[in-house]
Amino acid sequence: MHPVPNATEIEAAVRLLRAGRLVAFPTETVYGLGANALDPEAVARIYAVKGRPPTSPLIVHVASIEMAQSLVTSWPEVANQLARRFWPGPLTFVLEKQPTIPSIVTAGLGTVGLRVPAHPIALELIRAAGVPLAAPSANRFTQLSPTTADHVRRSLGSDVDLILDGGPCEVGIESTVLDLSVEPPHLLRPGMVHNETLVAVIGAVSLGSGSKTELLKSPGQLAKHYAPRAKLALWSWKNEPELKQQVLKSGVATSRIHIIAHTHIPSDAELGRISVIPHDAEAFGRAIYAELHACDDAGAELIVVEGLPKTDEWRAIEDRLNRAAA
Repeated sequence: MHPVPNATEIEAAVRLLRAGRLVAFPTETVYGLGANALDPEAVARIYAVKGRPPTSPLIVHVASIEMAQSLVTSWPEVANQLARRFWPGPLTFVLEKQPTIPSIVTAGLGTVGLRVPAHPIALELIRAAGVPLAAPSANRFTQLSPTTADHVRRSLGSDVDLILDGGPCEVGIESTVLDLSVEPPHLLRPGMVHNETLVAVIGAVSLGSGSKTELLKSPGQLAKHYAPRAKLALWSWKNEPELKQQVLKSGVATSRIHIIAHTHIPSDAELGRISVIPHDAEAFGRAIYAELHACDDAGAELIVVEGLPKTDEWRAIEDRLNRAAA
């Protein structure tokens, strides 16, 4: 259950947003650092607080299909099909923008990423503010994304004017980003709305060429991103002796090693701190960032995550962990 939006807090948040300030709020994916997307000075504050380069565009959060349509120059039928099926939800559309969206939001590009978040507090906030909210993850640039209000507090501190607490995020990793400004649509960033699911709805999805222009259209494309403070490694092992050998080779004291397993679960306490996330992509996605935050808080030097299956449902999680390990 989500905490119910508190009317007084929402009113305070709306006043801040209208005054060009920053409000962190929960979505089903991760917590966002929100500003009025139509106010370039407010958006500049997001970049400054995060330490985010101006070449990395922001996703704009809206409360309805109608609000999304008002921000773009055309709304293809494919957007209708996808919005009916997946909005509110963790799917971002990239479309040609209206001039009302300041270029600082889109890193100077003619396209903008839009989504309707599936969280009652996020929706209540956008509706009450009456403006779209530009909102990347509420953390320092390239660092671990926040999935609780406490993660935001510890990352951004007093640099954010208000944090709305909506409890832990239910999806736990960032949205799928699909470029609808090209034909066929290009998948720019994998998420928990999987490629196979998209294909079932719209018939064809290109996985993109990875060209520089294409990478610019979506956040989360840097080689290193989503990273904990500790070094992160993805390892596979068939049994405990094999894992022990890898641990010894790492040269890190076992007291500073934290292992996150899902299938081959070690029992030897001498291997370091061991935590288990169920071998289920949705449960794993929901829990992984919080577990990485916990490893950092416990003073890990090396976080070892058990290698993931090479299937569509695990693709987004593998993408995030590969970037975190870069």
